[in-house]
Amino acid sequence: MKGVIRFARRGKLNLRYIGPFCIIERIRLVAYRLELPPELDRIHNVFQVSMLKKYVPDPSHILETPLIELQEDLKFEVQPVRILDGKDRVLRNKNIPMVKVLWKNARIEEMTWEVEHQMRNQYPHLFSESSK
Repeated sequence: MKGVIRFARRGKLNLRYIGPFCIIERIRLVAYRLELPPELDRIHNVFQVSMLKKYVPDPSHILETPLIELQEDLKFEVQPVRILDGKDRVLRNKNIPMVKVLWKNARIEEMTWEVEHQMRNQYPHLFSESSK
C-alpha cells in the first residue's frame, strides 16, 4: 500500500493541501463550501476552517490546476522517482536497512525514509538503475 494516498481514509481527507480553490459560500462560523474542479466531483465540497489554508497571493506565482487522477475508491498513486540515500537504522540488537526515496506526485516532490526490502519488492527497477 505504500505509495497510495487515500482521500477517504476513515472518512476524512488526507492532510495534504491540493488547492487553491475558490470559496463559494460560508456555512455558519467554521465551514466553507469550495468550488472544486470536475475531477474532484466525488469529494464533498464543504470543509471545516481547520482543514483550509490561507493563500497569500504572489504576483510572480502562476497557478495551474494539477491533474489528479482518482480511482473509483478515491485513491491516487504516487510513483517513486529514484533512491537518494541509504542508511541502517539501529534498534537495540537489530539493524534495519533504510533508503531515502524521492516520490513524484502531480505537483510536489517528497522524500521519505522507507524500509529497503519493501521497496525492493515493490519497485525493483529503482535498485537495478542504482547498481549500474
